[in-house]
Amino acid sequence: MKIFQIVLLVVLIVPFAEIYLLLGVGSIIGAFPTILLVVFTAVLGAWLLRQQGFMTFRRFQESLARGEIPAYEMIEGPLILVGGALLLTPGFITDILGLACLIPSTRKKIAQYIIEHHLVVADAAAGFGQSKAAQSNVLEGEFRKED
Repeated sequence: MKIFQIVLLVVLIVPFAEIYLLLGVGSIIGAFPTILLVVFTAVLGAWLLRQQGFMTFRRFQESLARGEIPAYEMIEGPLILVGGALLLTPGFITDILGLACLIPSTRKKIAQYIIEHHLVVADAAAGFGQSKAAQSNVLEGEFRKED
């Protein structure tokens, strides 16, 4: 329940903070430059999303070809998608968070934090593509229907 409250609070506060910041920047540099800045960050986000997404996918494939588990790439992929979505969202707070997800050095640190603090749980004993529950609850046998 606590996670739901935090998410709800963020969903309510971030738009108000974005509007407040956009109005503040607009009053300092003007409305047209503010709109251009927001459009520029959206275009930059789309370009970075494409570039970083292809690079991460290529590293993912290379890791699989070497027979290694692409742990960082599996974490970085969703981070790239979130970063691109945040940069496409109008506002400066979301742009800063989106850039943090799309710049390779900060994205690597975020992925490392996620892996080191076990925010993503994986079970190596289960095997690739199988869950631990599926292995332990399997009954083998034959079935024949007789009329």
